[in-house]
Amino acid sequence: MEALPDAAVLATRLKNTLIQYHNLEDEKWRVAKKTKDVTIWRKPSEEFNGYLFKAQGVIDDVVNSVIDHIRPGPCRLDWDSLMTSLDILEHFEENCCVMRYTTAGQLWNIISPREFVDFSYTVGYKEGLLSCGISLDWSEKRSEFVRGYNHPCGWFCVPLKESPSRSLLTGYIQTDLRGMIPQSAVDTAMASTLVNFYGDLQRALKKA
Repeated sequence: MEALPDAAVLATRLKNTLIQYHNLEDEKWRVAKKTKDVTIWRKPSEEFNGYLFKAQGVIDDVVNSVIDHIRPGPCRLDWDSLMTSLDILEHFEENCCVMRYTTAGQLWNIISPREFVDFSYTVGYKEGLLSCGISLDWSEKRSEFVRGYNHPCGWFCVPLKESPSRSLLTGYIQTDLRGMIPQSAVDTAMASTLVNFYGDLQRALKKA
């Protein structure tokens, strides 16, 4: 039996860490990739030998709908092209769970499929929502996957002031893919993956 975290303590610590990232001054960030709709920045992570990425873009839908598509659940698997499976291992309460998910290979399979076990928490933030997560050291592993690790990460979603039916979505991601991959390949993949994430999400919400 796995030792489950103290959900309330972990949730509070995680939320506070994400708010700290969200309040970092602009000059701490460097642009990693920019498209018409999305900007990706990065800065060295304080958690591991890689980068903390920040992504931001406007999504044409209301906050609840956007977060329902991002947080763990059946919606996520339908549209996220990187995710290949998602199982809820433990429910603490409606907004709090442990999930296991797998991702497809990337960069022509230079990055092989990965498995993650994450604690996930969704909570109100200002007039919107924050959905955040962190990986757990889960002992049960599957041999066909390399186990990756998500340091504190999350998505802030708030209504646009001038157009409340649209949302400003800001994400913070710092993923240690582990395995034998050069960090430069991971960094290249991450910026592109985040841009694709916004495109996939936007298309899914239009269909919904």
